[in-house]
Amino acid sequence: MTARIAVLASGRGSNLQAILEAIRRGTLDAEVVGVFSDRPAAPALQQVPEPLRWSRRPSGFPDKTAYEDALAQAIDAVRPDWVVCAGYMRILGDALIARFRGRLLNIHPSLLPRYRGLHTHARALEARDADHGASVHFVIPELDAGAVIAQVRVPILADDTPETLAARLLPREHALLVAVLRLAATGALAEQGDITLCHGQPLLNPLLLDSTDRLNP
Repeated sequence: MTARIAVLASGRGSNLQAILEAIRRGTLDAEVVGVFSDRPAAPALQQVPEPLRWSRRPSGFPDKTAYEDALAQAIDAVRPDWVVCAGYMRILGDALIARFRGRLLNIHPSLLPRYRGLHTHARALEARDADHGASVHFVIPELDAGAVIAQVRVPILADDTPETLAARLLPREHALLVAVLRLAATGALAEQGDITLCHGQPLLNPLLLDSTDRLNP
């Protein structure tokens, strides 16, 4: 059965574009049933037809709880199998996370548990790491701390800047997200506490995306 995916995005939507392209190519058996944003001018919204767009400014609501209640109701209305945070720049509240727990994914540009939060590329360079990467994980109330499903690594070069490192990682980040969604679309992924189950078996370590865009133990 084709998986129904809701996407939360705040910016340009390059990860959303990667999802849509994989669907168009027939390499991801899924349908994007809604794109949700806290920024009405977000370019990500323009990648889907108007009926699939939902955007509200949080400042238009009495508080975060009221905003997220409206967001959760809008997401529920499109009946998603999976909800994907793809460049969504607001920290989700506990109630919204609980509502979609176990089918709520986030892509984060670091090799978690390294560098939760922002400015990950600069922080990797400042630490003189040998490599950097991206992670897809289940969302829990603690920021960027849910069970990691899969990662991709790129080497850090001697002359890298945060900008060059980000640009080199981005296409691998896209490939990682699509590969994880392929697994999700088949029903192979589940969350059990702080552990990821893949085909019913616990993952002791995150899956790794190889150069052929396959996920391996």
